[in-house]
Amino acid sequence: MTRVAAVDCGTNSIRLLVADVDPATGAFTELDRRMTIVRLGQGVDRTGRLAPEALERTFAACREYAAAVQELGAERIRFVATSASRDAENSAEFVAGVRDILGVEPEVITGDQEAQLSFDGATRELAGSDHLAKPYLVVDIGGGSTEFVLGSDRVEAARSVDIGCVRMTERHLVVDGAVMDPPSHERAAAIRADIDAALDLAEQTVPLTGAGTLVGLAGTVTTVAGIVLELPEYDSKAIHHSRISRGQVRAITERLLRSTHEERAAIPVMHPGRVDVIGAGALVLLAVMERTGAHEVVVSEHDILDGIAWNAAQDPH
Repeated sequence: MTRVAAVDCGTNSIRLLVADVDPATGAFTELDRRMTIVRLGQGVDRTGRLAPEALERTFAACREYAAAVQELGAERIRFVATSASRDAENSAEFVAGVRDILGVEPEVITGDQEAQLSFDGATRELAGSDHLAKPYLVVDIGGGSTEFVLGSDRVEAARSVDIGCVRMTERHLVVDGAVMDPPSHERAAAIRADIDAALDLAEQTVPLTGAGTLVGLAGTVTTVAGIVLELPEYDSKAIHHSRISRGQVRAITERLLRSTHEERAAIPVMHPGRVDVIGAGALVLLAVMERTGAHEVVVSEHDILDGIAWNAAQDPH
């Protein structure tokens, strides 16, 4: 067994997983998993740069994670950064800060690499499942981008497109520095138009219809699932591998888009950092389900973070 630490730094959140992994046997023992909303991608779509306050929030989380990694004695650490840091002109400042705190060079990966890691993390435990049809279409809805990955035992096609809950919210719902609450029909329609255009791009590479199982990843999907399940608090065990119908997703999306900030914040499973962006994220999920024709989405709590951990255990470099 190899004790590894995996860090996934996205547009909206940064997450840590420390686990004991044995690639030879498939054994995987989770020791610590945590998430912090840092909104690293704040303003990147508009300015092209990482904001100083966003960097400091991220570095503060990194310092907390460094202490946890040291305490648990991880032998290897892999830090992966995704959409926001790919897009930013000053990504070198981000890289230097992470290196100083965690002692590891952050990898600003491509969308295709992100897709591969997400697929590995989400589907490894599904390999022996008899009740889920292949191929899988894995959809990872992030803050800045969404990854589409099609495959059975390996990736057959993948594409990353620039639609995510933070990017869509900042592009269409921020007016005079504040999020329109609730959004107008016209603003929601503009988001949907962007999503549909991005799905057209994704479909040039990844067949979006005909998959046996739609697997949904990341905070938007798990939050929508928690709302559908009417959980009194966020419960990852209850959410993991739950099945949510397209009708349920449509009903929740419509509810979120007509609700106020206070109403969304009062939902028991809602993380405070998702209150302003969940409506746009749910709209992405609904559009994906309608485009693919999927009647349901299988929700997975295991995603790119688990893929990073598996990869770190297999490759010491």
